Amino acid sequence: MVMVINAKIAAISYLNTIPFLYGIRHEGSLCAELIIAPPSENVQHFIEGKVDLALLPAAVVPTLKDAQVITDYCIGAVGPVRTVLVVSNTPIERVERIWMDCHSRTSVQLVGYLAKHRWKIAPQYLALDDYTLLDNPQPGDAFLIIGDKCFGYEGRFAYSYDLASEWIAQTKLPFAFALWVARKGLSYQVHDALQRCLTYGVEHIYEAIMESDYAQKDYAYSYLTENIDFLFDSQKHKALKKFWDFGLKIEPKVNPG
Repeated sequence: MVMVINAKIAAISYLNTIPFLYGIRHEGSLCAELIIAPPSENVQHFIEGKVDLALLPAAVVPTLKDAQVITDYCIGAVGPVRTVLVVSNTPIERVERIWMDCHSRTSVQLVGYLAKHRWKIAPQYLALDDYTLLDNPQPGDAFLIIGDKCFGYEGRFAYSYDLASEWIAQTKLPFAFALWVARKGLSYQVHDALQRCLTYGVEHIYEAIMESDYAQKDYAYSYLTENIDFLFDSQKHKALKKFWDFGLKIEPKVNPG
């Protein structure tokens, strides 16, 4: 087994990356320096050259000249994803404002695509910097929320729109929210080592949960085995080609909240 020393890796700070992190830490192919942060911060780490490998929002990948997609893994969904939601007490066709969690450009762009092509609305987009707004929603308000915080809002709103489900209903394709990329010119030994690590992690989901801060969360295992689909297959390639060709052309203008 080839030991790769000092590979610098940026990964996302959500439950859905726990198997990946477990594999990187335990499989043995990489001696990795890990940076764990929200998606938008990891993009900046990659752009600034602080990391060699990164799990990045799918929407930003075409804009990065120095990046190439690697590995057969992603953060994807073939059904409800549970952790990328638009929630509201107003039916989506009557929503006037969507408060946007801007930590992931992919989710923001996906809302813009669905608003135009599926929901047929043109709402005002506002940055969601104060999450207490969700405790007192006004008529016409909706909220894009992503990541682990979604679990805390399940059942609290009259309407909840799962963005993976909405995309699938509109396009008949699955979706990939985040992809593994490497800086161009990085050794293929590093690519292969990461692939082995990710495979190991996905094959040891239960162990990954038990070692993590999510060991006592009763939703963790079902979420990782039923909602998240880790394989970056041909259908997800096709879905992202569609998203990159059409979804990225619709840029929601997010104003300060």
